[in-house]
Amino acid sequence: MGAVSGLINAGKVRFDGVSNFTVSQLQAAQRALVSHPLVSNQVRYNLIDRTIEQDLLPYCRANGITVIAYCPLARGLDRVRDCDPSGVVQDVARMTDRSPAQVVINWCLCQAGVVAIPKGNSTAHILDNCGASDWRLTEDQLALLNARIQFRRRTRFDTMIRDWMPGSLQSLAVRTLQILPRGLRRRLR
Repeated sequence: MGAVSGLINAGKVRFDGVSNFTVSQLQAAQRALVSHPLVSNQVRYNLIDRTIEQDLLPYCRANGITVIAYCPLARGLDRVRDCDPSGVVQDVARMTDRSPAQVVINWCLCQAGVVAIPKGNSTAHILDNCGASDWRLTEDQLALLNARIQFRRRTRFDTMIRDWMPGSLQSLAVRTLQILPRGLRRRLR
């Protein structure tokens, strides 16, 4: 951060942003930057993975740090559908005359202090993604999505698995945690 501060002072960089920083890492970065604001933190955030809502998103909002949501489509609409047993995304898409992808991306854009950077692997996907930005879901539509989507917030155990366990064993560990008795699961969090 000290080196970045020097680049900002030299006029070579305008702003400082980070990726996947926790609250404590953001605080350390802010202390190191001293006279320059930290303007963004790029993190995973979407309709079905709301881990950052516990502490990171409120901290960023309170400190004027824009959250850049990567994977706003949760790595594919199939994953969103898995968390949408009642078909609410499709219902809202019909209400708004938009595509399901546009609804899911727009949900991110409706969150205060959040911008989204969806991936587009074709011209059609890019054009569809762009159609999410010139309108907003209503409060009622947001409430409907928030009430009916089965979203998750990753636990410390999930994070430990992602950080330390080989990818081939990660899903097995998460499924094992899901079948443990509730009391034991709480202690692992």
